[in-house]
Amino acid sequence: MADNSNPGNFANRPKEEVQAAAQKGGQTSTTGGFASMDPDKQKEIASQGGQASSGSFEKGSEAAKEAGRKGGLSS
Repeated sequence: MADNSNPGNFANRPKEEVQAAAQKGGQTSTTGGFASMDPDKQKEIASQGGQASSGSFEKGSEAAKEAGRKGGLSS
C-alpha cells in the first residue's frame, strides 16, 4: 500500500474493492447532482447564470479580484 492514506486514492484501497469499482465500467455510484435533476429545474438554475451559487466571495471584494487575476494567469 502507498504512503498516502487518502481513501479516495485507489492505490490505498483493497484490490477487491478496486476491481469491483472497475467492473462498474465508469457507472456512477450516486444518483444526485445536476444531471439527475428534472429538466425544468435544470433550466431554472441555468437561467440564473451562476447567481444561484452560494459563492465564496463578497461581490467586489479584494479577495474576489485577486482570485480572478490568479485564475486568468497560466501556470
